[in-house]
Order: sequence, then C-alpha cells, then structure tokens
Amino acid sequence: MKSSLILLAWAALAAAGCSAGTEPEAFGPVPTPAQLRWQRSEMNMFVHFGPNTYSGLEWGSGRESSNLFSPDSLDCAQWAGLAKETGFGGVILTAKHHDGFSLWNNPSSKHSVAYSAWRSGAGDVLAELSAACSEAGVGFGVYLSPWDRNHPYYGSDKYNAAYAEALESVLTGYGPLFEMWFDGACGEGPNGKKQVYDWNLFLGKVREHQPDAVVFSNVGPGCRWVGNEEGRAAETNWNTFTPEAHDASRSSVPGDYEKYLGEGDEGGQYWIPSEVDVSIRPGWFWRASENDKVKSPEELVKIYEESVGRGGVLLLNVPPTVSGRIHPNDVASLKGFRAALDSIYAVNLALGAKVSVSDSRGRNFSGAKIVDGNPDTYWAPCDDCASPWTATLTFEKPVRFSRIVLGEYIPLGQRIAEFRIEALQPDSADAPESWIPVADGTTIGNKRILNLGATVSTTALRLTITRSLAIPLLAELGLY
Repeated sequence: MKSSLILLAWAALAAAGCSAGTEPEAFGPVPTPAQLRWQRSEMNMFVHFGPNTYSGLEWGSGRESSNLFSPDSLDCAQWAGLAKETGFGGVILTAKHHDGFSLWNNPSSKHSVAYSAWRSGAGDVLAELSAACSEAGVGFGVYLSPWDRNHPYYGSDKYNAAYAEALESVLTGYGPLFEMWFDGACGEGPNGKKQVYDWNLFLGKVREHQPDAVVFSNVGPGCRWVGNEEGRAAETNWNTFTPEAHDASRSSVPGDYEKYLGEGDEGGQYWIPSEVDVSIRPGWFWRASENDKVKSPEELVKIYEESVGRGGVLLLNVPPTVSGRIHPNDVASLKGFRAALDSIYAVNLALGAKVSVSDSRGRNFSGAKIVDGNPDTYWAPCDDCASPWTATLTFEKPVRFSRIVLGEYIPLGQRIAEFRIEALQPDSADAPESWIPVADGTTIGNKRILNLGATVSTTALRLTITRSLAIPLLAELGLY
C-alpha cells in the first residue's frame, strides 16, 4: 500500500512538471549579466566637458593652456541627480578628449587639471562625478579618447604604454565602472604621425580591473556603435554581431557602415548590442550660441522610440556650461521628456487581457506571461511546434491605443526575425468582422516600440510570429 502511494506521488509530481514545462535552452550567444543590466537600463547620459567647453571647438588642437579649463561652480551632483530624475541609468564622462587634456591627475601626462590653476591643481572631476553617481544611485562610466593631440609620444611605440598607464589609473581609482567608452579616433600627433593602437593591451586592462564594465567601441566587445549620431537605430537590429565578417575597408563606403553596424548580424557569433549616441544640442560640447537649439521633449521622445524602441540603448549627450552646471534649457527639455514618456506609457492597456496562444510548453510559459508586466516571465511554445506562432489578446470592451510595445526574453538569446500584428475589425454595415493589419516588423530584441501614428480601437489583437531562428520567447506585449 505504501509503495503504491509513493508511486502515485511520483506520478503526480511528474505530471505537474510536464504541465508547468521546462525552461527552453539558450540559443546562440547571450548577454552577460552586465550586458543585460545595461540593456534593461535603456538610457545613459553622456557628458562632454573639457577645454572645448571654453574654446567653442569640437576638436581642440592640444595646444590649449591647461588654465583654460576653469569651472567656477562645478556641480556633478546636479548632473547625476538630473540623470536619476529623468530616467537615465548612468553617466559617462569624457575624462580625456582628443585634445589630450585630462579631467583627473593623469600619471602619464602633464596636460591635466593637476597642472592647471583650477583649484590650485587639486581638482578631480572624475572623483566628484563618481561620488555623485554613487550618491544618486546611477552608474559611472568613462570615455578615454585614444587619440591625443598633445602627448609627445603619440605616433610612437611609447604612446601605447602611456595610454595604458592612464587607463589603469582610471580603472583602479574611481570605483566600479558600468561602461568603458573607447572611440576609434586616430589622427596625427605632435610629431605628425598616426598611432597604431595596442587594443589587446587596452582591453586586457579593462578585463583585469573592471571585468563587469560594458566596453564600447565601433565593434565591441561589450556593445557596438549604431553607425550614426542622429539618435536612430536600424529597424532591423540584431544584438548578435561578428566583427570578423566585415572587412574594415567597408567603412570607407558612404553609409555602408551604418547598415552593417546598425543591423548587426542575424546569427552572429557574439552578443554585441548597439548603442545609439546623440547630443541634445547640435554640438557635443556646450556653446552659448546653441542655448536656443536644445532638442525639444517631443524630439527626444522620437529619439527614444527610434533607439530604445528599436532594441538599442540610448546614450544622450548633455554637456555642462563653462560654470560646470547643465544649462536650464537642457534641464527643462529633459524634464519635459521624462514627463512625456511617463504620460505616454503610464497605463498598459494590455495588462490582464485574456490571452490565447497557438501552443505553449506549460503553465510557467503560458500566453498570460506576456501581459503580466514582468520582464522575467515569458511565453514559450513547444520545441517541436512549427511556425507561425500566434498570440491573441481579447478585451471585455474596446481599447484605444497608438503604440505597441514588444519585448523578447533576451537572457536566452535573440530569436524573432519577422512578425505582424492585426486588430479585429467588428461587424459593420459595410463589412463583416475581420482582422486588419496594423503593424509588422523584423527584429524585436529587448524592446520594440511600434508608433502607429494614429489611434486604433479594437476588442482583440493578434500577434503572428512568422519567422524565428528558434522557438520565440516573448516577454511583453503592451498597448499604450
């Protein structure tokens, strides 16, 4: 009798396991925990600050006096607090731009705050911003230009060691970095020669001292450039990318680099998502002449929906003035932007909708997971269920919306390659009940926003995934 009860108990557990379903296996490359945190934060703030703020130049010559840099009211707490208040996950500072001037006591250069009259050479912008970010609860990141128009070693073998020393100083002296930002700028130095960078050396320093920092460069390895500076990700945007598959000469073809960097590679070898950098002003550094040219909240919403809303991470530059504070016009625009996003995306009309799906692998992966508001739960079909896969939302009364938000469960890889969305058109005097197309697309990734440009009213919505590299894993379907 006892053995029969044990067998029945095991049978019940087995049945429960089948009905709950087992987690799908990962497909292809997947994000590291640091990359996942970075992608889910959605937005970071860029801060271009240095001698160019005072000279009005975008690229300084490197011959500027160290005394040119002289903020009289430096307020890094304002920068970090504004980032937190308006929804940015971190702040990245230009610790050294192409002119070579360093905003900290760079041990390998005499062109820095340590050799300026500002605060009698005792100032350190990196230290102040790192502390301010920690206090505000946002990440701290650093941009360190490899090009140096001031350093006497630039263009020789000695420079790589000097740059590595500067890099190590930044990596070890200012707490944890959430992102390390390298650009590929390479021009002539004071000796008229260009530098051959030792990227293996530089990246090795980051891995050694800041293994959780997401490393940006044109082609990764942590994240890649989107290919433009207009605040726009590609509509097809794969997080997977194989840098070796693209001949470097392709970047000389006008616009071609925007396509292959922007779109990434379907089935690419590495997880290298795109970062979308753009400035809130026409230039990267502050100029008084651009105080009336700050992007409006409406423009920033469009940028958000075409960057974050296409699976990228937005890096918005907000440069401080000569005083060391962010200008009131920039502050007002950012606050208006935050208010607009909060208004547009305040109520997800899909939450709690009744969901029916073509199939699922059990209750832990049912269609209801796409409308529960939790990014860590998702609908997953059976492994052997063929396309197309469908999810249909039905509502007790008509809902009116103008934006659809989709999200894949990217911890197990990016999969969805094509989809379409239809709304149910009710019976009318002119036509019987039917499904009408409202949107379609290719990739989804972490977040895909479809701005329909008009309001749709319906009692049912149907998502059809027509192509996926493996069974699709959908975490969100929201209506706003």
